[in-house]
Amino acid sequence: MGEPSIKTAQKNRRYLWLERGMAILALANFGLVLFDLSYVTWRNFYFRRLPGLTQVYDRLKAIEPHRETQEYLDTVEQLRTQVSQTGLRSPEVEKLLQRLRVLSTEMIQNNPFAVANKTGTLEKIKNIMRGHIGNKSSTQSFQTFWSVDYLTASGWEKQIAFYNREIEPLIATNYFRQIGEDGEFIDDFWKIDIWFIIIFLIDFLARTYGIHRSHKNLTWREAMLWRWYDLLLLLPFWRLLRSIPVVIRLHEAKLINLNTVQTQINHQFVATLAEEITEVVVLQVLNQAQNSIRRGEIIRLVLGSMTRPYVDINQVNEVEAIGNLLVKLLVYRVFPKIQPDIEAILQHSVQSILAQSPAYRKLQQLPGIGQLPSQSIERLVNEVSQSAYKAIIDTLEDPVGIELSGQLVQHFSETLVHELQREQTLETIQSLLSAFIEEIKINYIKRFPEQDFQAVLEQTRQIRQMNDE
Repeated sequence: MGEPSIKTAQKNRRYLWLERGMAILALANFGLVLFDLSYVTWRNFYFRRLPGLTQVYDRLKAIEPHRETQEYLDTVEQLRTQVSQTGLRSPEVEKLLQRLRVLSTEMIQNNPFAVANKTGTLEKIKNIMRGHIGNKSSTQSFQTFWSVDYLTASGWEKQIAFYNREIEPLIATNYFRQIGEDGEFIDDFWKIDIWFIIIFLIDFLARTYGIHRSHKNLTWREAMLWRWYDLLLLLPFWRLLRSIPVVIRLHEAKLINLNTVQTQINHQFVATLAEEITEVVVLQVLNQAQNSIRRGEIIRLVLGSMTRPYVDINQVNEVEAIGNLLVKLLVYRVFPKIQPDIEAILQHSVQSILAQSPAYRKLQQLPGIGQLPSQSIERLVNEVSQSAYKAIIDTLEDPVGIELSGQLVQHFSETLVHELQREQTLETIQSLLSAFIEEIKINYIKRFPEQDFQAVLEQTRQIRQMNDE
């Protein structure tokens, strides 16, 4: 017993390490995807801080120095060398300065920064030169800057240091990117990504084979769809979707715990779905009922059920049984408890009526008999209520009384049906019922989103946990 358990544990640990290795590899690939997508945007940062990286990665993006700006940088470098050899006052230096003035004008007019979407960089260069020279024209500012007189008067070392610090780094960030036959920028990131895709493909086929062996009833297609999210790792496009399998793999490898997030997402999804379904179902039912009322179907159904012969499926008339039960409940249980209240009301009513009679008021004023009328009224009301209650009980227990009560109910139903069938009455009832349902939709259906479905889901979860325990 112990040896198989040890082997199983070792096998599970081996699979766990394999899962973690593949999860880390998927995470590394996704990080590389994010780096690739952000490379062009952050290239200025990489160019200044990690120049070796840009020299290598620029090849994948088909990025190369722009001819115009690179010529500008090379010409300035030649100027430095020439000045160190012959000084500022020499024909060779004047020739190079003339070339720089021409290149400056062409740079401003042609805007070689536009290809790399760096027009803002050119504007920054122009603003810096305007501020340095004190001229509103950037072209004239460059013409002044690259002149022997200005460099001599302001100091060659100082001005070339300004250029090295403020101008050259901005010009150096410009580049040219080749465009393919499809009209898009050339991007050879696939040359790196393809190796990851091959590994993920082998892993996906191996997992599919394992699922197919474990579940013989599944076809290969169904086994592939078992882990559909892994297919996102094989797509050479829409690479940001790889975040889905990466997160799932990290969770499966127990490198991160998403149980809380998963529960919250499920609750939110179910709450939203329940809210929508509740509104749709209730509104559909109310709309159907409202349409049926407007067409007169419900009224005809009710009236038809009251006039057509009653079909008894269990030898019990449920309506009659319920009516008898309610009557007995009222007579034997409810009425005895409220009898004193009924007698008090009747006594007050009789006294109020008699108090309006002049003879009764004179009788109350006679000495010795002023309280007799009130006492007589109390006895009279008590006797009447007792007699009425006894008469009702006798009627309920008397076969003839039961028959007469049945006739009363029948005549009442027939009269009610006859009166309801009047056209004006039907139209009024239909109109009132339709308006009532419309008020329900306005006043209550709109309140459904305010219900705390999260609380309901939490109660459901607690009940499920209690049942599991």
